[in-house]
Formats: sequence, structure tokens, C-alpha cells
Amino acid sequence: MRYPTYSKNKYLCLMMCALLLGGCSSFREGFLGFAPFGDKQEYARARDSYNAQKYEEAVQELTQYIYKAGNVKRREARAYRLLGMSYEQLNQLDKALETYLEALEFHPHNIPLLNSAASLYQRTGLIDKSQVLYDRVLKQEPNNLHALAGQAENYRTFGFFSKARKYYDDFFKLNPSASPQYRAQYASTFLNQGNFEQAFIHITMALTEDAQQPDYWLISAKASLGLDRFDDALAAINTAVDLAPDRTDLQLHRIAILYQTKYYQEAARAAYKLVQKNPDSSLGWLLLALSEWELNQRSAARNHLRKAAEIENTSFTRQVATKLLQEWK
Repeated sequence: MRYPTYSKNKYLCLMMCALLLGGCSSFREGFLGFAPFGDKQEYARARDSYNAQKYEEAVQELTQYIYKAGNVKRREARAYRLLGMSYEQLNQLDKALETYLEALEFHPHNIPLLNSAASLYQRTGLIDKSQVLYDRVLKQEPNNLHALAGQAENYRTFGFFSKARKYYDDFFKLNPSASPQYRAQYASTFLNQGNFEQAFIHITMALTEDAQQPDYWLISAKASLGLDRFDDALAAINTAVDLAPDRTDLQLHRIAILYQTKYYQEAARAAYKLVQKNPDSSLGWLLLALSEWELNQRSAARNHLRKAAEIENTSFTRQVATKLLQEWK
């Protein structure tokens, strides 16, 4: 029997027709491994759900999209990452982490996945694991901004402030117009090491770009206090409290700064107001007692010091209050 002969182009054409008509498995899974058009639509639909803040829908769509692929190598990294991000938005952090780690088994060098998992580790306080993943990113991409900032924050959290600044320095060289939050974190590394001048310079840079963050003003107040710029410190902490009047921590900082700057009457008044709303604040009672002692209100000071000592059994504030009670007899 003689077999027909075909030109090369005609032969390729016939092969394509056979694929189309026969519906072979390789074509159903995507020619040359690419996702079929229908799959792309499914991913786009899930992405639209995420962008519309319909995170539960996104989870359902992405789960179906990912796990219908029998071949694990075809499970897309971008879909895994979006699924993990959806879980994060739903505050299901355990599921988010499981998703990222499963994805990294199939895509161990994928930078966005590594960054997402490292960021989540950092968010949940697993700093050592976050460091490992950020190191993996930086070995592949030494100038990766997300990893540089993340690693800087990890070292800042651990208290290695000088090492944190090395990462921040590299970060700012590559991204001089970075968000002010990074400049504020950078400033805090100087503050924690007692370099108040540099802390003040950098927090002022952050405030120039965003003056609505109370924590920035708190850093500015502490730096100003360290520089003996008492009026600036008071102005800064007052601004912080004005921006977040319900934050007890800022009110306590304000009272402490009033006390340190010898505005004892104002400190006592503010402390009394605070403990009326927060009677379980041992630090509030302690600051009230200290201010009253300086105002020569010794009986009231002792009574309020006892309050501070009675509230918590195992706290540094209680230890201070107990020691002062022995001295104030």
C-alpha cells in the first residue's frame, strides 16, 4: 500500500486538526503546558472577586481552580498566592500559611510566594522563620525592596538596630521616595539606641509626608525629650493624643512627659482623669502618685501608690510602687 506524502506545512496542519477533533488529553490540559482559555477566565473571575473584596467567593473559586489540575506542577503560583491573600483578608491566618507553604513545595524559588509567606510569618510573630524566607529572596534578588524592608523590620523587632539600619540603608538607596512608614521605623532604630538627633531628623522626614499618624508624633516627642527640647516634646505628644484620643498608651506617654518636664499639676490632673476611666491602669495610678508627691500631696500620693501596687501581682509597675511605698513611709 502506498501512503500519501505531505508537505511539512500540510503535515503540521493535519496534526493540529487531529488534536482539535480528537480532543487529546495534552490539548485539554493546555497546548505546551499553557492554561486553556477557559482556565484563564476562571482565574480572572477569582481575581475580580478578590478585588471586589468578596474574599469568600475568591477562596471558593481559587480552590476549585487550583486543585482541578491533576498535575501539581501546573498549579499556578499566582493562584496559590491570591488564595493565601484571600485567607489573610478573612483573618484565617493558619489557612493562609498552609497555602503559601504548600505552594512553595511546587514553586520553591517563586519570589512573590516567598515574600508573602515571610510577611505572614512576621505578622504572626514567627520572626526567625520570616528571616529564613527573606534570606532566600535576597539570595536570588539582592535588591528586592519587599525583602529588604521586611528583613530590616525583623532585625528591628529582635533589637538588632544597627543591623536593621543596614537593610534600611540599602532599601532607601533603591527607593528614596519610600512610604513614610519605613522612615518612621528607621527613626525608631536610632531612638532605641539613644541617638535622638538622628531619630528626630528621620521622624521629621516621615511627618513631612504624613502628619496624621499618632505613632510618628510619639517618636518625635521621645526624640525631642531626649534632646531636652521640652516644648517640642509636649507639642508632639499633644498632637498624638489629639489624633487618637481613645488610645490609653498615648495618654500615659503624655502624662509621663508632663511629669518629666515638671508640669506636675497638669500631669496629676491628666492622670486622675485617666484612672477614673481606666481604674485597672497600674501605671496611671503610679504616675498620679508621683505627680502628687512632687506637689507635696503626700497622703494622696501614698494612697494612690497602694492602688498601683495592688492591681497587678507580677508587673514592673507593681515592683516600683512597692519599693516606693517602703521609701515613702
